[in-house]
Amino acid sequence: MAGQVRDADVVVVGGGIGGLANALALTLKGLRVRVLERAHRFGEVGAGLQIAPNCTRILHRWGLLEEVTSLGVRPEAIVMRDALGGDVLTRLDLRDVERRYGFPYLVIHRSDLHGALLRACRRAGVDLVDDVTVTGYEQTGEGAAAIHAGGREAGAVVVAADGLHSVARRLLSDDEPVSSAYVAYRGAVPFAQVAHLDVQPKDVVVHVGPRCHFVQYPLRHGEMFNQVAVFESPKALAGEADWGTPDELDAAFAATGERVRAALPLMWRDRWWRMFDREPIDTWVRGRVALTGDAAHPPLQYLAQGAVMAVEDAYVLAEHVARRTSAAGVDWDAALAAYDAVRPVHCRRVQTTARAWGRLWHHDGEEREWRDAVLRGRDVYDYTYVDWLFGPTALTPEELPPMFPGYDDGPAQSHYGAPKQGFRGRSPEDFGSAPTT
Repeated sequence: MAGQVRDADVVVVGGGIGGLANALALTLKGLRVRVLERAHRFGEVGAGLQIAPNCTRILHRWGLLEEVTSLGVRPEAIVMRDALGGDVLTRLDLRDVERRYGFPYLVIHRSDLHGALLRACRRAGVDLVDDVTVTGYEQTGEGAAAIHAGGREAGAVVVAADGLHSVARRLLSDDEPVSSAYVAYRGAVPFAQVAHLDVQPKDVVVHVGPRCHFVQYPLRHGEMFNQVAVFESPKALAGEADWGTPDELDAAFAATGERVRAALPLMWRDRWWRMFDREPIDTWVRGRVALTGDAAHPPLQYLAQGAVMAVEDAYVLAEHVARRTSAAGVDWDAALAAYDAVRPVHCRRVQTTARAWGRLWHHDGEEREWRDAVLRGRDVYDYTYVDWLFGPTALTPEELPPMFPGYDDGPAQSHYGAPKQGFRGRSPEDFGSAPTT
């Protein structure tokens, strides 16, 4: 366990990307921050992730973009292919994206981004405490406290970055994670293992198929290659406990083209990730406890915005803290209220749109034919479906950008079979152009 400073202004629970981003952002505003991590050491698991300009813009503000760029890859394009026939459906020119939004689109190993944030926190003087499992939260006369077996850690505010199964979320909602019945297999391997395959080493490629998709992109200067196979589990739909097993993986991709099937043997088969999110909630703050990251808004992965939203949360909270700091200190109630006024609205949009994107990717039959026609008809330089994501992060509700045509900003539906949840209908006129991430 790292040595502790005597007092902390803010206690952050969770030492993942969201927790460290909050710790760094608040420390850069002059606050004393302590991070409590339940693992025996600070680290991150997983493989690759994508970070769009709305994230790299913030990393630039924090002085980390050069380091993060040096650890990742700046792909040339996002290419969407048909997983069955292999033909290109649409693409997004990422060099033009950088010109349009002012900052790059990067792909990076999750542990590399986490490591950059961890080093920055250490340089900034964040108090990093490992091997602490927080089991509860309480309000105090002067703020809030995180409760653990060894006692309690109190501050003016507790920021809960405790993930999908957040303990702090119970203060605000009795909801449970929602299963999409989809499963992800991952595999990041040395590029030499895929060099003989028909891959695109400078692009992010998404192969979309009926009830499945397959993602490929380079990592670590092109020395590694990341692959993700996602599919709907029949066992999950049947209510069986043992779902997402390798036999289901093979069956889900049996009808896909050679590009995809040739790469499947390289996936890690000893572990898999079941895809959950939660229903959006309208408030993330209870007293002096605030949710952030997946504790507040765990999304499905189809917009590649999970880690990005966590970084945005940290940036927005820290900016409101700075705006409400005076010689008398921080007006925490006002700062938390301002944070809570804008972030749940934006992240609701991301969560519901991610669900709709997933359904669009996985269409079959006539719906698949309609989708492919819409995608093929999209202009490469049409940014209708990413302007609301990739632009500057809104600090107030008034700064939130307009959504794309057909988006329904009403309450999320309670299940995945709902007819709207992101789009009104399924006509090409409602979609305009096609989604690209």
